Amino acid sequence: MAGSRAPLRYASVALALARWGLRRRRPVSPQRILVLHHLLLGDTLMLTALLAKLRDRYPGAQIVMSVAKAAAPLYAGRPYGVTAQPFDPRDFGTLRAFRAMPRFDLCILPADNRWSWLARAIGARWIVGIEGDRPAHKNWPVDELVPYSSVPTAFCETAAELVPGAAPPPYRREAWPAPADDGGPRFPGDYAVLHVGASSKLKLWEPARWRELADALERSGVTVVWSAGPGETAVLDAIDADRGRARIEGTLSLAALWHVLHGARLLVCPDTGIAHLGRIVGVPTVTLFGPGSAAICGPGRFFAAMPGRAVTVEPFPCRDQTIQFFREVPWARRCERLFGEGADRCNRARCMEAIGVDAVVAAAKSLL
Repeated sequence: MAGSRAPLRYASVALALARWGLRRRRPVSPQRILVLHHLLLGDTLMLTALLAKLRDRYPGAQIVMSVAKAAAPLYAGRPYGVTAQPFDPRDFGTLRAFRAMPRFDLCILPADNRWSWLARAIGARWIVGIEGDRPAHKNWPVDELVPYSSVPTAFCETAAELVPGAAPPPYRREAWPAPADDGGPRFPGDYAVLHVGASSKLKLWEPARWRELADALERSGVTVVWSAGPGETAVLDAIDADRGRARIEGTLSLAALWHVLHGARLLVCPDTGIAHLGRIVGVPTVTLFGPGSAAICGPGRFFAAMPGRAVTVEPFPCRDQTIQFFREVPWARRCERLFGEGADRCNRARCMEAIGVDAVVAAAKSLL
């Protein structure tokens, strides 16, 4: 049954209350571990540092991580020995699938503590989350709250700090087996993927600037392939109205896009999930940070060996919000305003307009 999140939420609370009296003890050597979240693609991929640390610290444990259904095929090769469990809060079957599993010794909530109620409902013996989540009732079933980093830290490192001990070994391409190739397009020769879509209009770069970048890359001997996500054909058409270059119009699965990126010499895109996919694949990636934080969404120490450049204007006056996953993080400088008119909205992507073509071309050529 799909639809509202409410049935799952109510069922989780009821089951959690029924299990409230079960004995809870911090496991010394957990054998079954659940990483429970409902994050977008980019945030999910940044959890790789957490998975690496769990595997390094508990080499014999069974590790399960919830993922959005569309992202599950990326994990088919079981990176770090992790089993991906598709999770959709609108699908009541999600709760049944978790309920059918043997109890977990340890459940880690790397972002939103609302899922602590689901963790308690399925009988997790010990629940760990990040402190400061709001409203407070999200935190009631959590057994251990870890402070958010007090200094600028990439989210990949923040998530890994939920597990005690030394930092995980840095990411290597070989740690993540490629997903099955489901017959996506192939582009011959040296090509760059310019992924122009984004989840917010405030992350879109101006069409004329994308065209200037494409011309500069092709003068360097690199063919350009345009890319956008589902429902973003209009964004592509505004840039390449005459369809003079190859394009990917949001019809590929993430697994197919993996293989396109694997064959590319370069990826350029706004701060979106595709930028993080490029980091996982290992393709040299230029990321344009407008409203987003290059400090939070950057590679951190874990991904530092992956070739990439961040292009942003820092500081930017209206990138002034300090909330990260519903928590007050004083050092954070980001903007999550919606597009539109009004005091709490933004009607123009000034932070993206401030990113010049020359800076992006220079970053791209440094990677080529």
